[in-house]
Amino acid sequence: MNCRKAALVKTGRVARLVLCSAMLGAAVPTMALAIGGASGAHVDYQVQGKLGEVVMNPYDLAPLTAVIKNGGFVLKDVTVRIVPKAEGQEIKYRVANKHLLTHGGIPVFGLYADYVNTVEVEYSKLFNGKWEQVKESYTLYAPPVYSEPNATKTLKAALFSGADVKKVDKKYSDRLYFVNNFLHKAGKGTRAVWNNPTGGALEWNYYPQNFIVDTKGEVRWYMKVDTIYDLKSIYNAGVMMGFKQNNDGAMSWGFGQRYVKYDILGKEVFNRELPAGYNDVSHSIDNSPNGNYFLRVASSNLKRADGRNVRTVRDVIIEVEPSTGLVKDEWRLFDILDPYRDVNMKVLDQGAVCLNIDASKAGHTMTAEELAKQDANDKFGDIVGVGPGRNWAHVNSVDHDAEDDSIIISSRHQSAVVKIGRDKQVKWIMGSPEGWKKEYLGKFLTPVDSKGNKIVCEAGGSKCPGYENDEGGFDWTWTQHTAFKIDSKSKGDIIYVSVFDNGDSRGMEQPALPSMKYSRAVIYKIDQKKMTIEQIWEFGKQRGNGWYSPVTSLTEYQTDKDSVFVYSATAGADFDIATGAFKTDPNPYIMEFNYGEKEPAVEIQLKDTTGYQAMPFSVDKAFTNK
Repeated sequence: MNCRKAALVKTGRVARLVLCSAMLGAAVPTMALAIGGASGAHVDYQVQGKLGEVVMNPYDLAPLTAVIKNGGFVLKDVTVRIVPKAEGQEIKYRVANKHLLTHGGIPVFGLYADYVNTVEVEYSKLFNGKWEQVKESYTLYAPPVYSEPNATKTLKAALFSGADVKKVDKKYSDRLYFVNNFLHKAGKGTRAVWNNPTGGALEWNYYPQNFIVDTKGEVRWYMKVDTIYDLKSIYNAGVMMGFKQNNDGAMSWGFGQRYVKYDILGKEVFNRELPAGYNDVSHSIDNSPNGNYFLRVASSNLKRADGRNVRTVRDVIIEVEPSTGLVKDEWRLFDILDPYRDVNMKVLDQGAVCLNIDASKAGHTMTAEELAKQDANDKFGDIVGVGPGRNWAHVNSVDHDAEDDSIIISSRHQSAVVKIGRDKQVKWIMGSPEGWKKEYLGKFLTPVDSKGNKIVCEAGGSKCPGYENDEGGFDWTWTQHTAFKIDSKSKGDIIYVSVFDNGDSRGMEQPALPSMKYSRAVIYKIDQKKMTIEQIWEFGKQRGNGWYSPVTSLTEYQTDKDSVFVYSATAGADFDIATGAFKTDPNPYIMEFNYGEKEPAVEIQLKDTTGYQAMPFSVDKAFTNK
């Protein structure tokens, strides 16, 4: 072989060697991927039982939940039990097939925080044509509760610092309570206001505190909102409010510029921006029997009579079709009611309007001259005042009465509950007639006693016997929240309505001392044909100022136990007696009453937390109902 040929042979070998080396080098990452990768499954995570892996916080929204994946098996007849702590509350539920299919396994709900939980599951699994009955336990550690801090001097703990369980009758021992609270304003949420046009309530922006407690006062679920909420983002922030558990078990609510629906494990059903003509959803979303949602919003652009364009504040109701997001109808309250009625405005405690609790203004009221000057200037937004573009109505609940296709609203700053038809005409007004225009005076309900005798309220209709009599008697509601029709007890023209009467400006005045204020949970019987109203139940007056909630709160009938649930959400704070201002965070009361009874069957007081609303939560709706 000559030298030239030998060199070519050698070069070819080197080339082949280099090519092979390159191919092997390229193959190395592929070989690494084979460990649980594309060329074949390799299970390198721990599997505790006879199914697949356990995924904690499966949708990044609910840290005290999990899914035990089905492991490739078909499952049925599933029961889950969270083993309680010593003397704790058991959570046990059956799982409907639709949830097994949706989550790809067994949904686990109700874990204790910062605790090694034992979860017992029973199920049948199908493999190779045979069903196997299985009962086994899983050991799941769930992390501590986390909540964003807000640097206020009153904040003592995440969610709440403790729970004082004062009373729980056996009938209610299985109750779980969904609590919708929030922190005071934080620096992160104070950087934006609406412009073009101006006004609105964009600056109403607080961290949410949503959780479920059992009757032992233990947190069994909470929402870690990071994946859907950003306090610094205009379109992903706001105050989370209006929570309702839908008939399918999922939760719907609103915040800022969004209305959403998620199941309790955190799986998204929908998450939408408000329709373009509306802004600032808060306080209330009603799930109507007609299948639609009624949202309390505001107008994104209103041409006032004086020619100025503004965003309005808490004074529009829209009906939305949840499957499409289309707006079916709207109620523009500045066109239906009188946005310039100011008698209630002049007696509101300016230290406790909305949740803008300002100690420097506690006990102060506004004069007619101040209100008139305000309407002549360009100060629009979330401020108490008259006229569209200011917080003249502060609607904090809407309830669609499907029986006659009307809405019932609670207007805090008018101290009035109003029923309005689909034709946008007022059907009736529950509240003092003082200061209303003549066109509304024929719409007021007349107070009567149990025998139908008329009750006379003095001072223009504002001071009723219940205001003057320490033992009780009829009274209107003042700066009230949550006017809900009790559907199961109502029929035709005879309806029952539950309200939380906060009690500020009671009798159209401020009392001599802040400590004289009190709140009530109330139920009224209304004869819509005779236009009469009878007060049939109340609680709270005898509890006095210690139970007083200047803002927020809820009263709502519960069909499943024939009970009345009450959340006095900003009660129990330490007040400055001289000014009435908060010195500490509130200590809200969760209460539930057997229908008609005067004393609670459940009383739990949460410590050091600012409450909005709360409600019983149904595990059966969430997981069992088909």
